Amino acid sequence: MHLVPADRADRRTIDGHRVCDAIAAIGDEAHVRTWADRFSLLADPKRLALLLALHRTGPLAVSDLAIATGMNDPAVSQALRLLRAAGVVTGEKEGRVVRYRVIDEETRLLLKHCAADNP
Repeated sequence: MHLVPADRADRRTIDGHRVCDAIAAIGDEAHVRTWADRFSLLADPKRLALLLALHRTGPLAVSDLAIATGMNDPAVSQALRLLRAAGVVTGEKEGRVVRYRVIDEETRLLLKHCAADNP
């Protein structure tokens, strides 16, 4: 039980070796927080729909995303602002039009799994 933190070392265990394996599997708290934050971005159905559309089609403008998802333009813009701030998407300006695309590789891999059941 070499991985058990001192504040939990006095607790009785059933399978001590598995406790250490579980602690190792959980890993660093910051790493867990990063993944939890990523999952929270995907937990909203509208944001997930936006990301799936971008993942499947490539760069799209706000108005096109609004039509594809059934959202209004301001709601799409607000969701994209959040996703951009989190480093998940980026916008590329072409004249007056900004097209967004997914840039976070970990999110892209998650979207690939989400889209796998839906050809």
